[in-house]
Amino acid sequence: MREDFLSPLDGRYKNKLADLRSVCGEAAFAAARVRAESVWLLLLDSLKLNGFKPMIAKEKLFLEKISSLSSTDLEILQKIERQGYNGRPATNHDVKAVEYFIADKLTEAGFGEHVNWIHFALTSEDVNSLAYGQILSAATGEVLLPALETLRKELALRARKYARCAMLARTHGQPAVPTTFGKELKVFESRLARQIEQLKKQQISCKAGGAVGSYNAHLAVFPKVNWPATAKRLIAQLNKNRKIKLFLSPVSTQIDNRDSYAELFDNLRRINTILLDFSQDMWRYISSGLVKQKAVAGEVGSSTMPQKVNPIDFENAEGNLGLSNALLSFFSQKLPVSRLQRDLSDSTVLRNVAAGFGYCLLAYRSLLKGLKKTDFDAVAARTELNHHAEVLAEGFQTILRASGVSHAYEKLKTFTRGRTVTAEDLKKFAESLDLDPKTKQKLLSLDVGSYIGLAPKQAGGKQ
Repeated sequence: MREDFLSPLDGRYKNKLADLRSVCGEAAFAAARVRAESVWLLLLDSLKLNGFKPMIAKEKLFLEKISSLSSTDLEILQKIERQGYNGRPATNHDVKAVEYFIADKLTEAGFGEHVNWIHFALTSEDVNSLAYGQILSAATGEVLLPALETLRKELALRARKYARCAMLARTHGQPAVPTTFGKELKVFESRLARQIEQLKKQQISCKAGGAVGSYNAHLAVFPKVNWPATAKRLIAQLNKNRKIKLFLSPVSTQIDNRDSYAELFDNLRRINTILLDFSQDMWRYISSGLVKQKAVAGEVGSSTMPQKVNPIDFENAEGNLGLSNALLSFFSQKLPVSRLQRDLSDSTVLRNVAAGFGYCLLAYRSLLKGLKKTDFDAVAARTELNHHAEVLAEGFQTILRASGVSHAYEKLKTFTRGRTVTAEDLKKFAESLDLDPKTKQKLLSLDVGSYIGLAPKQAGGKQ
């Protein structure tokens, strides 16, 4: 029987998101919880607490590897929570299920003397905070950032390639002055680069302070231990090999403050907004014939119009960016807010964070795919420019102003506004003016294909 899904992320797009699923899917989240609990247990051993029997090397090694969950392990975790397992009734509590899972594993391996120390002084939200920190870090640092960097590099490459390819710029949708396609791509690349640099600096907060964040239980049993320092050591252990770092919230309620989550989501939302802008511009360039798409053998553009090559990659990206931003925006507004010391309305919201990331990744990869299938049509761009010689009016009136001609702007406005102007018309206009030879030559040398200012240099090409 065919398996059915509510979300296309686990159906239609499943194969496109395998790397993201491996670091922030439900299995990855379960492993992150187990990892948090096991690292905490190892830290307790290092504190030499009264009543805590020192661990042997084999037990330490066992705990270091315990978070590598097999499919059987994941099934057992589900049974502990939902059905009951090993003679215990169902916990109906996912974090308690993790505690019992580790306890069973330790007992089976012959290390049962430390079972009572699992989850010592922690609350469920400590474990969840540490687990979400890990998967947010991995998803951002190991999957989203590399995808964004690949896309940015492709934009930079094409900006250089088309650095001198003149095209008509439009402001308010109207013919403005010439630009180059490379420079316009560079605008998006530079915007994206700035946001990527900010994303690399993001850090994700975590907590390990117990029921309401004040280390009450910790101090009640071991008042001489510096528990915040121990919590920082826990974070340091979880930070190994991470590009996006975790940090300990200095003070919190039962849940982490999650302002850092909002900072991360808002950063991604800005990136997505830039790329949505790019998607729409590329759609328009393709629609107007300035950008050509390569036909892919076997691909169908329309079920009835065989000639069509649709800009589906840019359209899909636009839709997925919108979906992602809707989720990210809600996450940013919701997750830092909690009634008093904690309410549970955040729990189901947090479980959808991976979906927000999934729509991000789909969009980034669609844009890269679409971009690689396009080429700039320099001939079509030059033809369009030749039909809009009036865009040189800016250059004409600026040269005339600099040479001391009164009412230069007004003269050009009267001559060009609301009418079709050819290059020959502009030449005759220049010839009719009483100007010194040098100024007149400046006017006559203006050309729609070369009136591009510093655009080639800005695009990263040669001036």
